[in-house]
Amino acid sequence: MPEAAREQASLKSRVDRELERFVRAESEALLALDDELAPLVDVLTTVTARGKRLRSAFCYWGWRAAGQPDSDAMVRAAASMELVHAAAVVHDDIIDDSGLRHGLPTAHVALREAFRDGSRPKARARSLAMLAGDLLMAWAGQMFAGCGLPAAYLGQARDLWAVLARELIAGEALEILHTGGTSDVRRSLKVIRYKTAKYTVEHPLHIGAGLAGADPALREVFSDYGLPLGEAFQLRDDLIGLFGDPATTGKPNTDDISAARPTALLALTQQAAGPAERRELTALLGRRTLTDPQLSRVRAVVEGTGARDRVESMITERVTLAVRALGGAGLPDLAHRSLTRLATAATSRPD
Repeated sequence: MPEAAREQASLKSRVDRELERFVRAESEALLALDDELAPLVDVLTTVTARGKRLRSAFCYWGWRAAGQPDSDAMVRAAASMELVHAAAVVHDDIIDDSGLRHGLPTAHVALREAFRDGSRPKARARSLAMLAGDLLMAWAGQMFAGCGLPAAYLGQARDLWAVLARELIAGEALEILHTGGTSDVRRSLKVIRYKTAKYTVEHPLHIGAGLAGADPALREVFSDYGLPLGEAFQLRDDLIGLFGDPATTGKPNTDDISAARPTALLALTQQAAGPAERRELTALLGRRTLTDPQLSRVRAVVEGTGARDRVESMITERVTLAVRALGGAGLPDLAHRSLTRLATAATSRPD
């Protein structure tokens, strides 16, 4: 196994351990308040227990790219990025009313069991899931602040955390505002940039580099790398969301259609579709349930307009731009190779 691959596998294991340790301690503190909080604890444990750990990897390699050595404290700081992601996932699933993620019930669905014998189980479960998402975001800041790095280091990244939170919420808000509206590719790409691209790649890199006291020029390199790569990551997710196998992806492949999400894939499709195809799509977008023939028809229109191929090209173009941005930046060799490898890992087709 190449050194960069070994490093990434080792880093993922270390992040998993740090998250498990943190969540277990915080869960015990919750249960000490009242053991009836067990359903909340179960959801918090489930949503933090899995993942590719991409965001923590980008944060860690932002630190290492600035010339800093390996550090357990930095691994803990990087792991806090996964709690930001978990919070975003819980809130996103509530907003979209998604039922499955990773093949398991989403938080607001799983929590219905706690209210099975009471009134308004769905509404109360959604409320409790919302609080779970809020707590996860608070945990992220707590884990970051308590990671063990010197206060002077943490102070260098404080403003970057504020930017991350602001832009993540702005992206989610823009998606809500544009859902069901007129299709627009540029607007869809703006939602992608703020809802996903920045908090997945650019912000973790900036925070890692900020902790290391990196020169502003390195942050510019990370923006040139992180923004196109983050967009490619979400474009790949949009393709998987429609064309992926639920048995592999762990979530329905009708969610984007049922929620009428303003994805670039659907915007490109509507832009290139003829009048009859556009009417078909309009009739199907927003339906809570789709039959297999209806889903097949949406896929056929997307492919027939060339939108699927265009998104594949957009992914390739953006990954190329990202990798090119690393060249000539003078990064340490292992950091350069690891970030190059992450560009492929973050945007590859599922097996």
